[in-house]
Amino acid sequence: MSGGCQPSSEGKRVAVVGGGLAGMAAALALVENGCRVDLFEQKHRLGGRVGSFHDPRTGEQVDYCMHVAMGCCTNFLDFIRRTGVEDCFQRHRRLTFIGPNGDVCKFTSWPWLPAPLHLLPGFARLRYLTLGERLSIARCLMRLGRLKADDRRDKTAGEWLREQRQSQRTIDRFWSVILVSALGETVERVDLSMARKVFLDGFLRSAQGYEVLLPRIPLGEVFGRRVADRLRQSGVGIHLGSPVRSIGTLEARAESLTLADGRQFPFDALILAVPWTAIERLLLPEQRTLLHRDWDVQQIESSAITAVHLWFDREITSLPHAALVGRVSQWIFRHSPSEQASANRETSERYQVVISASQRLADLPGDELLTRVLGDLRSAFPKAKAARLLHHRIVTERNAVFSVTPEAQQRRLPTETGVCNVYLAGDWTQSGWPATMEGAVLSGYRAASMVVQEPDQHFPLPVGERKPSWLARMLFPRH
Repeated sequence: MSGGCQPSSEGKRVAVVGGGLAGMAAALALVENGCRVDLFEQKHRLGGRVGSFHDPRTGEQVDYCMHVAMGCCTNFLDFIRRTGVEDCFQRHRRLTFIGPNGDVCKFTSWPWLPAPLHLLPGFARLRYLTLGERLSIARCLMRLGRLKADDRRDKTAGEWLREQRQSQRTIDRFWSVILVSALGETVERVDLSMARKVFLDGFLRSAQGYEVLLPRIPLGEVFGRRVADRLRQSGVGIHLGSPVRSIGTLEARAESLTLADGRQFPFDALILAVPWTAIERLLLPEQRTLLHRDWDVQQIESSAITAVHLWFDREITSLPHAALVGRVSQWIFRHSPSEQASANRETSERYQVVISASQRLADLPGDELLTRVLGDLRSAFPKAKAARLLHHRIVTERNAVFSVTPEAQQRRLPTETGVCNVYLAGDWTQSGWPATMEGAVLSGYRAASMVVQEPDQHFPLPVGERKPSWLARMLFPRH
């Protein structure tokens, strides 16, 4: 193979390493644009962190952790539509917030009002905030939306909020409730630009941006089976249980990869779609320098997420989901009884409590964490006081997401590398998004677009953002 970079053409051989959302999105986009694609995943399933495990006691497939998409996640929505799994997700237009004193506040919008005015009725219902606090938050949101890039560079959201004289109470009861769950990091550490993006794209620019999509069935079924089947039907060669041992280069151009069992696969282009914690294992030190002159992704910190799965003998709430304000537990999700659980009356009511940025709790004894979570549920839901806990599972992923600090923002790598036929994908790359499913899919689409490089692509890569309202365009011009 020659040392120069070949132009894109039909039938180009592409290897994608990593079977998470980024790798699957890249493989789909490539094969639909005429490439021959092989996808290599070291695990025996696709999906990466978006997966499920088998609970032997109940016989159910249980998600490691709830993954939530929003209406502003245009690339993720495009991906599930193209893979035929839209029906596996349910859209919710009503959010519920449970205040510290048990106030149940329904957050809905007025879609006939232009964004951001559509938020007024929902904002008015947050009764655990005083009128003065709501007005202060609203003014701060307007300033945040109009903030220029130079004014938010190298600054945390916590620093900026204190500059805006936001009280600790409003930070705890409003800003943290949204940002910690969306970004997986505390307000004191999270990058201000990413905090701004959450509120702009999710709440201020369009009437549908804040809506949430929740899976109806286990994520392992959605991505590990249905999406995998769709990729195979499209022509993607999927190699499960196939860890990559090394990548061969020739004159600063990658030309083949070698699996742990010794098999070699030549390619014309390579997409590395693995987490930042794993990518260095694939590369020799000199290869890292070739990919990026200032290679320091090992300095990106991780943030933990904990999911507490609970089986009760009765219903504790009929709400499909709710944010728990002012508590250790941050969100609760109700799961519909599965076919397996229906055969076992004792485990018919299952809930999941999610705690983001949970590194402070990661070393806490499981019994102590369970006690705190049950206390939160009993304070928020009166029915929980009489419910008997039948079974529980606590799952903590210490490297769930990268910590979206200002320092991490500087260390995120671009899609293109110093090797002309090697590209990076993953939510940790410079996608413009935090560590989300949208960021992962967007990065995969973007890597695929650089491989294809054709003006007549079969579909746009990546998909554009949701169109803002006329009022939002006036209030929040792009800088």
